[in-house]
Amino acid sequence: MSVRVGLVGVAHLHIWSYVGGLKASEDAEIIGVWDHEPVRASEFATAAEVPAFPTLDALLAACDAIVICSENVFHARQGIAALAAGKHVLCEKPLVTSLEDGEAMVRAGRESGAVLMTAFPCRFSPAYHRLKARAASGEIGKIVAVCATNHGGCPGGWFVDAALSGGGAMIDHTVHVADLLRDLLGEEPVRVQAQIGNRMYERDTDDIAMVTLEYPSSVFATLDSSWSRPASYKTWGDVTMRVIGEKGILELDMFGQEIHHYSNRTMRHSVLGFKSNDDAAMITAFIQAVIRREEPPVTGEDGLAAAKVAIAAYRSVAANQFAAV
Repeated sequence: MSVRVGLVGVAHLHIWSYVGGLKASEDAEIIGVWDHEPVRASEFATAAEVPAFPTLDALLAACDAIVICSENVFHARQGIAALAAGKHVLCEKPLVTSLEDGEAMVRAGRESGAVLMTAFPCRFSPAYHRLKARAASGEIGKIVAVCATNHGGCPGGWFVDAALSGGGAMIDHTVHVADLLRDLLGEEPVRVQAQIGNRMYERDTDDIAMVTLEYPSSVFATLDSSWSRPASYKTWGDVTMRVIGEKGILELDMFGQEIHHYSNRTMRHSVLGFKSNDDAAMITAFIQAVIRREEPPVTGEDGLAAAKVAIAAYRSVAANQFAAV
């Protein structure tokens, strides 16, 4: 079976990686693309060598599944339309920008019986799998705290327009690690406290974001999800976790694999990064879930749970106190 996949929205930077994963899959075929901005859809269709569809309904009628990479505020509307039509959905993170949208989207997934998966590629990182397995083995004893980061550069464009993104760095980068923490600890935070700023780029949206999460078991975590990496940084950013247990510490640097190259010819030093293709692994998992009609490894409920953390963090900033998740 070849799953016919439509691309809904091409605003998000990850779309090209997902296209690569789909084109490399023997079990998937890209049917075409639709975007609410026709010029953008046409330009992308030409570059990706896929057809552009005039309407979302036309694309949905031609496909079995969709990948949503539109601006954040459109995820729920487009996802619910696809699910109502019986189409499977892989949605870029954050799944939603409001609790009401999240609950409606998850409900639509349940009622349709179709696959609803959140695009959290970090869940497919071999480095994270090793961290989780070692923690589960009891190697470091009971986990008491986690110090995490998800730094990046400022993407600009609609990412810094809160009317389209739902926020800034905090909603963009908090959700990845919030999901990893939920998966690692097996519980959801009860409250969060956050501070934000815009000191890096001095735009209206936040580019500095610090979040503290408290869990029912008394574990607490800190997360720096700032857009604090310059354009010249060696990678786009990082995902790190320092997991502190009663008997030891485990450290994860998800994108830290690198080779230092020193050239006598050019008299220069360069850093060559390498890592697993987590995006491709995520695409494969989605396609297989569709074929087998089984629950995906990362669900819509997972996406909503992570979005709740970021949404509560903004409430914390507004009230200048802890906020319930």
